[in-house]
Amino acid sequence: MSSAHARSRWAAQPAPEDEATARADAEHTNCAGVGMPLTARVLFAVVNADGDLVRGLGAATANRLRTGMYQVVFDQDVTGASCVGTVGLTGSTGLAPAGQIAVAGRTGIPNAVFVTTFDSAGAHADRPFHLAVLA
Repeated sequence: MSSAHARSRWAAQPAPEDEATARADAEHTNCAGVGMPLTARVLFAVVNADGDLVRGLGAATANRLRTGMYQVVFDQDVTGASCVGTVGLTGSTGLAPAGQIAVAGRTGIPNAVFVTTFDSAGAHADRPFHLAVLA
């Protein structure tokens, strides 16, 4: 099915009501202090299953701590950052083994992120991953 045909099956978005538009405008002007500061950076790391840093932006080092546990160190404090991880191969083609990932700030190291990877059954397993940090 072509994408044009698929789109034609769905109706266009309904026009917003005046109340919804006013509410959105009010939120837009009232949340100036919310969000990322002007000095914010998007950092990332691509790490293989052995814990080697393959490439990144602002990523200094990565290492495997034990099965399915990694530490990624960045060139700035990331304690107030938002982190997103996904299991994925380090190259540009292919699919990573099935698995799951969890990310959190690294206890005791303000410029690092702790990453845990699991197999599809939920057991700790070494998996390659991509990590994005909005700092």
